[in-house]
Amino acid sequence: MVETHPEPVHPVLIVGGGLVGASLAIALDRAGVDAALVEATPPASMPAVFDERNLSFAEATVNALTALGVLQKLRAPGGPIREIHVSRAGDFGRVKLAAADYARDAFGQVVVARDFGEALEARLAELPRLVRYRPARFAGFDGFEDGHRVVRLSGPDGETRVRAQLVVGADGVDSAVRQALGIDAETHDYAQTLFIARLRAARASDGRAFERLTDTGPTALLPRGDRHYGLVHGVSSEEADAVAALDDAAFLARVQAAFGWRAGRFLSVGPRSRHPARRVVAARCINTRAVLVGNAAQSLHPIGAQGFNLGLRDALTLAEVIAGAADPGASAMLECHAARRLDDRTRTLAFSDGLARVTSNPARLLRPLRSLGLLAIDRDSALQAMLAGGAMGYRGDVPALCRGAAA
Repeated sequence: MVETHPEPVHPVLIVGGGLVGASLAIALDRAGVDAALVEATPPASMPAVFDERNLSFAEATVNALTALGVLQKLRAPGGPIREIHVSRAGDFGRVKLAAADYARDAFGQVVVARDFGEALEARLAELPRLVRYRPARFAGFDGFEDGHRVVRLSGPDGETRVRAQLVVGADGVDSAVRQALGIDAETHDYAQTLFIARLRAARASDGRAFERLTDTGPTALLPRGDRHYGLVHGVSSEEADAVAALDDAAFLARVQAAFGWRAGRFLSVGPRSRHPARRVVAARCINTRAVLVGNAAQSLHPIGAQGFNLGLRDALTLAEVIAGAADPGASAMLECHAARRLDDRTRTLAFSDGLARVTSNPARLLRPLRSLGLLAIDRDSALQAMLAGGAMGYRGDVPALCRGAAA
């Protein structure tokens, strides 16, 4: 049942209880900001995003989620990423980064989305001030009243109205909040489908993350905490149905051929899910008493594992900006948030999109250029440091919690 109140009023109303929305609710509570969370799933249920996907948390993300008390709730430890190995099929050269070279134990860690969802839920249950509307969905705006946006929510018992000084759209790539605000989004279909699964190899995962780039997308192995690998296997969208129909043995053979033998023979694979690779970028992230974060603001190609890390930095910056503000939805607050997010967002979007397009381009003339680029990065400590910093989540104006600082 939707929690009903006579015209409830909230300083912040977060639409979307997934990865970023739930994290934002926790960050706002830590900052002393009362908030409400609109969730499509009922109590005791998990959003679909909390599935068997393997999330690669940058060091900055690990710092923040530890400060927020979330990672301590994981039932099993994540898998540390101590080395990153990048190569491209058909090109010579490779890039190898080691966390030890930067006085780090790890660049970050790999966590299964389902486990992370359970940890978030356990932490949310500890927030007595948080109001949770569930199951409920955003149904639209009804204008403004007394410095608040009026929001319609739909639930099993019909619609209800709530008011908020600030509405946060954290409702994913097809954001209903973004559409209701009239904010356009630029979409690019990479014509790739990504298959996600757990994989067991002859060599158990030992902290090395591999990304093998091909014409049809990446094949990545991420070191999980259970000694298995998290697999991401990109195929052309035209092939996706045929690949989905393969039995496990044929699928493993395909992945082995695409990846090679750096992890030894692939022995088994768990249930597979498939996801289209597309880029959706909102033309702007703020509006009158409204802001977009996470995939509602930008959805990236998963190459380089930047998506959730970028979205979390959206959320943490917002929590920093509005902490202690009498009016969290004031235009000055939102302009400050947008200015602080500009550099990180622009650079991360450019990195992800550029890497996806250049590495999947089959043009013969690009091959020697890519190879020279890989060799240059592998031999240039400054270029490696720049890549390592990005991999650890340190771009632009980094939120204090990501730096391991108090906020």
